[in-house]
Amino acid sequence: MDYENILVDIEEGVATITINRPQVLNALSQATIEELTAALGDLGGDDTVRAIIISGAGERAFSAGADIKELAAIPTRKEAEAMARRGQSLTIRIEELPKPVIAAINGIAVGGGCELALACDLRVAAETARLGQPEINLGIIPGWGGCIRLPRLVGRGMANYLIYSGEIISAQEALRIGLVDMVFPAAEFLPQAKALAHKLAEKPPLALSAAKRTIHSGLAEDPSRGLEHEAGEFGRLFDTADRQEGMAAFLEKRKPNFQGK
Repeated sequence: MDYENILVDIEEGVATITINRPQVLNALSQATIEELTAALGDLGGDDTVRAIIISGAGERAFSAGADIKELAAIPTRKEAEAMARRGQSLTIRIEELPKPVIAAINGIAVGGGCELALACDLRVAAETARLGQPEINLGIIPGWGGCIRLPRLVGRGMANYLIYSGEIISAQEALRIGLVDMVFPAAEFLPQAKALAHKLAEKPPLALSAAKRTIHSGLAEDPSRGLEHEAGEFGRLFDTADRQEGMAAFLEKRKPNFQGK
């Protein structure tokens, strides 16, 4: 599929999606959201892809969030809610993808850009990155999952502060509060993100998928149901060839060769 707003590159089991609108700080127009959703769907069904990176073109921005011109032109409450649901569908697609997704945050990640990163499994940031949910300054709130996912990552109090104040924080502060997982110098961060993606791509894909489902469902369920889900996934993996290969390789002191079967 040809895209106008994103670039997709696949190399050795790792797909990199780059939001390619640097002239507007990689703002997430409705067309861009549709392309990201479609690309993630295609990559999710591609067995040659085992990990995905999402980043932004240029050095200034991962994504500055929703296109404010589009937001300002929304005429009715009903259409505003529909727009929010389209953004939520993109973030849900990331969460439900059976593969790890890494946000490589190369610069500003605010509003919907921060929400896009929140939906990813891991967040790697350049030390020059800045993150936040400044929607309050527009008279609105985060609408693509920020009010739900941010408290789970940083705790209710800190999420309240960031959403209520609209403050934009540094990469180091984001690391301190758990909003990002790793911070690297700007020149090193993308190679580091790709190295992490390749490391994950070498792991057994069925087990990675099971881990992602279990962690996600466990956050949404009460602990007893989460543990039941975990035990079921654990048991199902014993029927896989990858489990046999992993244990045989460990006992034979060699590197495993996982096939996703």
